[in-house]
Amino acid sequence: MTATAPTRTDTAGGTPADVVAEAARRRTFAVISHPDAGKSTLTEALALHARVIGQAGAVHGKAGRRGTVSDWMDMERARGISITSAALQFSYRDTVINLLDTPGHADFSEDTYRVLTAVDAAVMLIDAAKGLEAQTMKLYAVCRHRGIPVITVVNKWDRPGMDALALMDEVADRTGLAPTPLTWPVGIAGDFRGVLDRRDGTYRHFTRTAGGATIAPEQVFSAEEALAREGDTWLRAVEESELLAETGAVHDQELFLAHASTPVLFASAVSNFGVGQLLDVLVGLAPAPVDRPDEDGKPRPLDAPFSGFVFKVQAGMDAGHRDRLAYLRVCSGVFERGMVVTNGRTGRPFATKYAQQVLGRERETIETAYPGDVVGLVNAAALGVGDTLYAGDPVIYPPITTFAPEHFAVARAADTSKYKQFRKGIETLGGEGVVQVLVSERRGDGAPVFAVVGPMQFEVASHRMEHEFGARITLEPLPYKIARITDRKSAPELATARDVEVLQRADGELLALFTNKWALQVLERNKPHLTLTPMVAAELG
Repeated sequence: MTATAPTRTDTAGGTPADVVAEAARRRTFAVISHPDAGKSTLTEALALHARVIGQAGAVHGKAGRRGTVSDWMDMERARGISITSAALQFSYRDTVINLLDTPGHADFSEDTYRVLTAVDAAVMLIDAAKGLEAQTMKLYAVCRHRGIPVITVVNKWDRPGMDALALMDEVADRTGLAPTPLTWPVGIAGDFRGVLDRRDGTYRHFTRTAGGATIAPEQVFSAEEALAREGDTWLRAVEESELLAETGAVHDQELFLAHASTPVLFASAVSNFGVGQLLDVLVGLAPAPVDRPDEDGKPRPLDAPFSGFVFKVQAGMDAGHRDRLAYLRVCSGVFERGMVVTNGRTGRPFATKYAQQVLGRERETIETAYPGDVVGLVNAAALGVGDTLYAGDPVIYPPITTFAPEHFAVARAADTSKYKQFRKGIETLGGEGVVQVLVSERRGDGAPVFAVVGPMQFEVASHRMEHEFGARITLEPLPYKIARITDRKSAPELATARDVEVLQRADGELLALFTNKWALQVLERNKPHLTLTPMVAAELG
């Protein structure tokens, strides 16, 4: 699983040719979708097909199936949904795969957005029965805005669902992307026999395994053999494929990379049908890492000295050690464990002695990493989301957007004797971005305000405060609905206004909270000199 070390030279990190060659072997992508479309199940199935794990398991699968590798939090296992993003790195053929599983629920959209800053492509899952849902559309929009090519997978084809051609029409009409199916289902939704591979005209027939826990056997038949085996069902698939060809629904790599089209595959992640084809498509079509622009828009070459940025911080993964893991996307050069790099935000050195490769909750020490790789830096208390780390020539990558919170509540320790644990937990959750933590002199440190995009974040914060830090909390909802960024010059005048409160976020930013849009509009109209800057909306684009 660990990448091959580069040829060593007098300069640490190998030659430029080594770096470029290793980067070309990387595929870094996110699995995204509306909730309950099967992201975590697909993530597990991909790892299974790459033979990283021996048996897959859905959260609410049949008896004997394990929990998914990527869903490791207690709440995730209990609810059967992804609450936090997870990273998995593994090898497939001669390619190193960096796969990032994301939360689907809109309440955790900020976490998904952070992950999308760190990938080169995305796999969008669509539920065959539900088609394009609200979060699906928002995620397509974000990928287009960020220039991320999208591969679309129609999942759950083994269950009753929509007509395949109707689904393609919906994708084209609602996303503006031209769907170009690479595989086409043989059998209607609910009668999934296999796929017609439109690239070579063969029939790939799948055979079910017990509970879908192991790789589904696959047989490849010629068109003539498929006709003899499936009869009219095969003929229908061929006719629909020919119709697609007549309308121009054929893959064009340039259009895909230009975000004008989306390759489509049909699959059943829970049965492991069509998952092998997706891995092959990712290796063959998904883009490798390229030079990444810094905050001034200047691309930093892949073979420049090491650089990368932190896109996620996660604590509580190892109950035995209470460590804090920072996920780093390598952007240029070679990362070597033990190297001392500079934190672009603080200008201070950071030692990378504890660097790990991640497979869900499981981790192992990693010695080297290349552009596209995701590295877990352990005990990274000095690192925050968006921090740039570099060696050699200084570089700062663009900051990661913070979403506008819409729900607010005062957090207090239920047991005052646990105040030390309370403060540690608040600091940790704020640093991870689980919630935005706001404070003010009026409220004091013992009553921080949690600001969140969606109310389920309150549940996660409360659960983790109690079970990870031993500090049960109470939450008192506040009436505020809107947040604006302000400054120290405007803060005193805002603090005297009705239905307004000014608090400070952990990063030093001042936020003015309003109970309703009318209170905001009155201030903007009557006192235009005040600084009230809108934050990025939580709708993901």
